[in-house]
Parts: sequence; C-alpha cells; structure tokens
Amino acid sequence: MNQSGGVGLEKSLGLTLQRARQKAGLTQQAMCQRAGLSYSTLAKIERGAIKSPSIFTIKQIAEVLGSSLDDLVGSVNGRADTKKTTKSGVRFVYFDINGCLVRFFHRAFTAMAADTGVSPDTIETAFWQYNDAICTGEMTTQEFNRKLAKDLGIESLDWEKYYLDAVDPIPEMHDLVRWAAENYSIGLLSNIGSGFIDIMIKAGLLPDVAYDAIVDSSKVGVIKPSPKIYEIAEAMAGVPGNEILLIDDTRANLIPAGHAGWHVMWFNDYDSEESTKRVRTALEPA
Repeated sequence: MNQSGGVGLEKSLGLTLQRARQKAGLTQQAMCQRAGLSYSTLAKIERGAIKSPSIFTIKQIAEVLGSSLDDLVGSVNGRADTKKTTKSGVRFVYFDINGCLVRFFHRAFTAMAADTGVSPDTIETAFWQYNDAICTGEMTTQEFNRKLAKDLGIESLDWEKYYLDAVDPIPEMHDLVRWAAENYSIGLLSNIGSGFIDIMIKAGLLPDVAYDAIVDSSKVGVIKPSPKIYEIAEAMAGVPGNEILLIDDTRANLIPAGHAGWHVMWFNDYDSEESTKRVRTALEPA
C-alpha cells in the first residue's frame, strides 16, 4: 500500500466507487440490492477496509453503474498521494451532522405542536425518551412514530418528515466540507436514525462528497459520547487517534474524543460563520 502522506490505493478505489455510486443517485442499500452484495462488504470496499476486492465484485458494481471495469479501476492509479496533513498533524476530519452541517431540528417540535395542538415542551420531553433507542437502531422509525404518537395522544405522526422539513443546511460548512474532501480524508460521525444520512445526502441537506467513513450510530449500535463509538470511528478512519479531528457542537461528545487522543473543535451553530472560519484555519495544510 502506498502511504506517502496520503490514502492507499485500496482507499482510492473505494472513493472512486463511492463517488460513482453517489453520482448515479444510489444509496448503499440500493447498490447492494442491485449488485447482489451484502451491506457490510460494500461499506468496507468504499472505506478501503478491503485491500483487494475481487474483480468479480468490482465488475458487478460497474455493471449496476453502467460503467466498465477499466473506467472504475483505471482512474485510481496516481490518486493515492493527493491528501494533505494539517500543521497539527491531522489527516482525517470527522464532522458531526446536527448543529454542524445542518441547524438543529428544534423547529420540528414547533411544527408538530402547530399540527397536533400539543405543546412543544410536551413533544420534546416525549421525544427525548426514545431518542437514544432510535439512534442506536434498537427502535425503528416506525416504532418510534407509534410510541411517540401514543404518548402524545394523537393518531399518528411521521418524525422523518418533520425532521427533514425542519433541518436547515449551513451553507458555509457545506462549502468547507467540499473543500476538505479534496484535501483530507473526511467522514461523518453522528447520532442519527436509520437511513437518515442517505436520505439527507440525496435531498441536498448534506454535502454529496465521497466520505472516507460514515459512522452512523444506528448502524454501529452505539451513540456519542460512549467511548466505544470513538474506537469504531478510529478503526474506520484507518489512522491513529492523534491524526483525527472531530468537529461537534456538543461539548460532552468532544471530551471522550479528546481522551482518546483526538484533536477536537467545538462548533457554535449560533455563530456558524465564525466557527467555520476557525475550522478552516485549523485545517490549513502543513
């Protein structure tokens, strides 16, 4: 594997496949179904965890994408040494989602209150009883909707719709993520419900770039600030903790990352322009 300050060839291949899939408008789940692959296999290939994926597997992916094997594999050579390192030694950047890439969804509670006649405080109190369960994947979105509706005394609700209608992208951070993706290895590290990340990328609520790792709490079964999720994220990043930067709007989520040896930055979405400037300054290459 070529490691001259950048990602290896297997990670470059993973990025190529991920970009091609996203350009085709396919989620990982849709690609798996069409190509006859398991989700774990595709996820590992895209993040470079499988050093030598079989030609047969890559050919299956190429056929789904309407591309040739040569088109996918031939574009990889020469891309392994393109990534940079910051002055502080950071090579991999993890971005939180809520409060960093989109403004938090409290407006959803106000909208639900207007539609149901239930007070926002009552809705929010009921919501947080089940938030951990939906974010760890212990509870499906459908189960979450049923339980929350029952607690609020209403017939039904669609939390996914309220959430997606309420979140507001932070444009300056989207621009920064696109820039960071060209210069560093990057990923998402989020407490979030199952399937939301793919939906948000497709809807333009998150930057549509080739993420080197996506640590979706509902898929890994653990949420921040549990130390376990940082162990998983570090393994997925493929670099030591002292080469990782986490940007998060919740200080409690930064503390265990710091204990693990990561670089950390608190993001203030109430002053997103200033926070974005601080992040960009921190990411100045060596």
